[in-house]
Amino acid sequence: MDVPDNYGGIEENYSNYENSYFVVLPVPLEKTVSYKGGTSLGPKAIINASQNMELFDEEFFVSPCTIGIHTKNEVNCNQAMEKVMLEIEEESFKILKDKKFLCVLGGEHSVSQAPIKAAKRMYKDTSVLQFDAHLDLRDAYLGDKYSHASVMSRVEEDAPIVQIGIRSFSEEEYEKIKDGNYNIFYAKDIHDNKSWFNRAIENLSDNVYITFDIDAFDPSIIPGTGTPEPGGLSWYLVCDFLKEVFFKRNVVGVDIVEVAPQESSSVSEFIASKLLYKMMTYKYIKIT
Repeated sequence: MDVPDNYGGIEENYSNYENSYFVVLPVPLEKTVSYKGGTSLGPKAIINASQNMELFDEEFFVSPCTIGIHTKNEVNCNQAMEKVMLEIEEESFKILKDKKFLCVLGGEHSVSQAPIKAAKRMYKDTSVLQFDAHLDLRDAYLGDKYSHASVMSRVEEDAPIVQIGIRSFSEEEYEKIKDGNYNIFYAKDIHDNKSWFNRAIENLSDNVYITFDIDAFDPSIIPGTGTPEPGGLSWYLVCDFLKEVFFKRNVVGVDIVEVAPQESSSVSEFIASKLLYKMMTYKYIKIT
């Protein structure tokens, strides 16, 4: 029997929209990448990898897929950026309005501003938890305000941000953050300890949207991304922190972006698919 072509390879009774709590929205956007390309291939690669992933969680001994995971059709990214963003926002808002848990798979990081707008429409006090190697706080990059390098400047227009794993930024961004009120947790300070967990969570509002640029991980774990940076975060540290966030706050949606699959290895997309399922697991434990 062929494996269903959806996230997790899940049968119809656990993957139709009506009966599913988790909804995966693939957005294969690749319009503003500045180094290595391939992000348009990320969502499909993550979904394909997930079909070879065990759906029984080894940490809590549960199967979150039993409350349903529906995979939407890909958003059409072959149109003007403004139209792409509007479509992502409206799709995301519908999912949230239907009381489901939003899971966006990018694509480049630019996609995140749209589901965050949707989350803010649904939950007025939403804050954003950003995992990233980069600040992404340029006002624009090469004149493009929609650029992946300026996505968090767009986001902060709508919601407060806590930034985790940062280890690369421009002089322009430094001038911005040194005079501003930013909650930044640099990778060099947090990679080998958990003393920062509570401080980071205290800066989050009750409702939280998580945007996870996969380059927050060290490139030894995730080589398949457009702009890898040395000195990144490790798997268990990230999972332990995410667990605390999910248990102490109401996480309303997540995205995973900037996976750029490599021809020689599928490790990056497999870890990204596992990361999403881990977050589903923590949400499942919180609500059941």
